[in-house]
Amino acid sequence: MEEMPKTYDPQAAEPELIQKWIDAGCYQRSKGVGDCTVVIPPPNVTGILHMGHAMDDTIQDTYVRYSRMRGRSTRWILGTDHAGIATQTKVDKKLKDEGVSRLKIGREKFLDACWDWTRAYGGTIVSQIKRMGCSIDFSDEKFTMSPEFSRAVRKVFCDWYHGGLIYRGKRIVNWCPSCATAISDDEAEYKDEKGHLWYLRYPLAEPVDGIDHVTVATTRPETMLGDTGIAVSPSDEAKAGLVGKTVVLPIVDREIPIFADWHVDADFGTGFVKVTPAHDPNDYAMGQAHDLPQINIFDEHAHVVEGYGEFSGMDRDACREAVVAWFDEHGLLERVEELDHSVMHCYRCDTVLEPWLSEQWFVAVDKLKERATEVVRSGEVSFHPERWTETYLTWMDNLKDWCISRQLWWGHRIPVFYCDECGWEDALEEDVDVCPHCGAKVHQDPDVLDTWFSSQLWTFATQGWPEHPEGLAGHHPTKVLVTARDIIALWVARMIMSSLYFTDEVPFHDVYIYATILAKDGSRMSKSKGNGVDPMELIEKYGADAMRFNLLTLVTNNQDVKFDATIDKKTHELLESPRTEQAKGFVTKVWNASRFVQMNLDGYEPGPAAAATEADAWMLSRLAREVELATGQLESYEFGDYARGLESFFRNEVCDWYVELCKGRLVGEDAAERLQVQRNLVFALDTCMRLLHPVMPFVTESVWDALPASGLDAHDAQFLMVAAWPEPEAYAGLVNDEAEGSFELLRSVVGAVRSTRARYRLSPKERLVTSARMGEADAARFTTLAPLAERLANVGLSFGPEARKPVGSVSVSDGALEVFVELGDVIDLEAERVRLSKELARAEKDLASVERTLGNAGFVAKAAPEVIEKKRAQAAELEAMIAQVTEQIRDFS
Repeated sequence: MEEMPKTYDPQAAEPELIQKWIDAGCYQRSKGVGDCTVVIPPPNVTGILHMGHAMDDTIQDTYVRYSRMRGRSTRWILGTDHAGIATQTKVDKKLKDEGVSRLKIGREKFLDACWDWTRAYGGTIVSQIKRMGCSIDFSDEKFTMSPEFSRAVRKVFCDWYHGGLIYRGKRIVNWCPSCATAISDDEAEYKDEKGHLWYLRYPLAEPVDGIDHVTVATTRPETMLGDTGIAVSPSDEAKAGLVGKTVVLPIVDREIPIFADWHVDADFGTGFVKVTPAHDPNDYAMGQAHDLPQINIFDEHAHVVEGYGEFSGMDRDACREAVVAWFDEHGLLERVEELDHSVMHCYRCDTVLEPWLSEQWFVAVDKLKERATEVVRSGEVSFHPERWTETYLTWMDNLKDWCISRQLWWGHRIPVFYCDECGWEDALEEDVDVCPHCGAKVHQDPDVLDTWFSSQLWTFATQGWPEHPEGLAGHHPTKVLVTARDIIALWVARMIMSSLYFTDEVPFHDVYIYATILAKDGSRMSKSKGNGVDPMELIEKYGADAMRFNLLTLVTNNQDVKFDATIDKKTHELLESPRTEQAKGFVTKVWNASRFVQMNLDGYEPGPAAAATEADAWMLSRLAREVELATGQLESYEFGDYARGLESFFRNEVCDWYVELCKGRLVGEDAAERLQVQRNLVFALDTCMRLLHPVMPFVTESVWDALPASGLDAHDAQFLMVAAWPEPEAYAGLVNDEAEGSFELLRSVVGAVRSTRARYRLSPKERLVTSARMGEADAARFTTLAPLAERLANVGLSFGPEARKPVGSVSVSDGALEVFVELGDVIDLEAERVRLSKELARAEKDLASVERTLGNAGFVAKAAPEVIEKKRAQAAELEAMIAQVTEQIRDFS
């Protein structure tokens, strides 16, 4: 048996293993009992891996690897999204840099450029996912613009169009003047900005009771050019006399009515609200209710259209300044107030969005949402953590018709054809050139579909639908969708609606929502801030296992987690990630412990594990419980608990206790005893490697390959990743409550002595006198372990129900157990008491200072959140220290 290398090199081992797995076909769909089909949320085809992807893909791979080992029919589907706006923006910029205009070269050549861009840059994120160790079927990659997927998208549009679920209408949409396309409500990003509230006077057409004008308050004075009404609240009695009167709109001299509407908040501004139906959603609703004209004053680039004199051609910012100046010049600007408000921005280019009346295509969701709501209410689709269920249901209750058209060229073109001669219009699955009614030439709608329209079909269009629906058999519904909370509405809900409509099935049984990864200071990671962490840098520095394991340990039921990493402010390169460094330390721990065992296997012969000693019985029982616990945690998507629990078990119980206790037996003269402990160690390591493999596939595969066969099986699998999972039922016979109880008593006694040595800085070589008070039953079963406890703790030990605390001793309690360690002959108790009293006084003084700071309302209001959090953590540390020192002083009193 070749000896394992002294050090484990992830940069050499990981790429080699990936290629071996792929060459052996381990990533391809497997057959088994029970289905585990998972679709990867398709990343942008020209994107690169970020920390959200890394978290998402780690969780998915952990679950898929686990399911594969359990013998389930496993399929993990890879694919990318064409990313309409993102890709078109990048290609536009490339052409601009080359001195070429999209409009100049035309649609067909521009689409060729987009395909060239996709082919050139589309493989980056896939190769990065592969480097992470994700066991996806890379031989069966999907793409939302592939011919077969495009046919599926087109069929969905046509079926919904002919079924009355898709219609065209003129509505207010969020419009990006820079991208020149509609943006959905869910994709708009809100940012708090400092602005103003302008109070503008509108003259009444005829004075009323001495009143010759009304004053409106607005954050957007430039839109007044399109005002078609003034609204007041029906509850505002003071203004009731003006309802039905009219004002003369300044600048444009348009006479517009004053009316009452419940949309108006009587306490906002002056209580008079200017109504611009073409440039505000609420105003649009009021305009519909009161039959107001809809006047669009901006073109697609947010420039004032013709017909407004000196203001025509101005962009909206210049128009704002000019309108305010005009009102001021004419004595109609009453006052200006500063105002902090939330403003919508384009999620791609960060341009301020414009509410804009335009003709778009919509999906009538009322005909789809009822059933999509019921499957979640009934539990047919379950959210994990469960609290996200309410988020989904609330969104569905308030769901509006979905705007699916985008004014782009890159994407799925809307398959509606028009004849200008006879007025014929239809949605078709195949292109046509001439009108089927009159024979005239037809033209196709120029817009493309929202990217989410195509990705909503992801679970079934990637598996052969509609041309080969048989491909869905056994793999649809899929098992679980792992995704971020940001797209519950954008993607999850739409997938459920479309899947129910076209397959009569839910798309997945479970939805796992992972936490958002924030920067170290708690802010959102972003390129513009320079605080984003590159997963590939983490892999290069620490290895994929370490990155994956650290990410999984961060998973909790809380919605956000801070990633512990320092980024160079100038170069934006990763400097350090302490938690990932710790995870790398755990990888090293796994390797070193396994190497130690492997180096001590001379004369080993495979055979069953057996409890030859109390320590063996304890270890085998704990191993069985850990198998049951880890299995249950992965079944219920408790990924963080799974990772943290396994690390604690392997470090503290397998390595620090069992391996240490076995060292003497490995070098003993009793060959039979040595062989049995070898078998037990190989069995324990084999089991642990299987349990850890889903999250740490590389180091566990390397260790497993180096170990001989255990009693678990005959190593009949070529790779650990396709070996059998340790089934709880197979380990149930190893559970031994008595052995665990006795050994935990031993660990408590030894741990109490060791913690006392650490507290008072005593050498392990210093033999101490110790007594332990325990119940009769515990004392009886501790009798055989007492010699081992004396050796491990280096103490002279007495124990029993009658044990009392000796003078000059410290006590350590653990439930019903009390351990007394005599220190009177080892340290100067009075000097120690004095030292501790001074330490206590300093800690109490420091705590009082921190509490005064936290009690200062001005400090709390102005200080940064991370500063306040640091102060609170400091207070908690001081409180813990005070409690500990107080207990120590009490020991010596």
